[in-house]
Amino acid sequence: MSFLKRLVTWWNGQTLGTQFYTSRHGVKVGEDDQGNIYYETRDQKRRWVIFNGEAEASRVPPDWHGWLHHSWNEPPTKAPLKHKAWEKPHQENLTGTPAAYAPPGSIRKAKPVARADYEAWQPE
Repeated sequence: MSFLKRLVTWWNGQTLGTQFYTSRHGVKVGEDDQGNIYYETRDQKRRWVIFNGEAEASRVPPDWHGWLHHSWNEPPTKAPLKHKAWEKPHQENLTGTPAAYAPPGSIRKAKPVARADYEAWQPE
């Protein structure tokens, strides 16, 4: 079953086609802190990432995103970007997950906040 799953699914790791292409044409350039592995062709014209787990584009850190899109030629392993003291560490998009932001009073909160500005209607 895992062979068929890898053959037709792309959202969890790599397909067999990607694995074959990577083994023939890919040169490993580096790896990020989430375990995603970055490759490029020998002529340095194509670049891609093989995700460690679910393929979610927001899991690619900004340093690697710039390299993947040819914004700069050197990967973060050779020329790390300088980060400001006020910059927060990269975090993937949490929308649709239990860890997503929920404002105060949201129905997603475990315990709703009591509101003094609202009185529920009661039938007479």
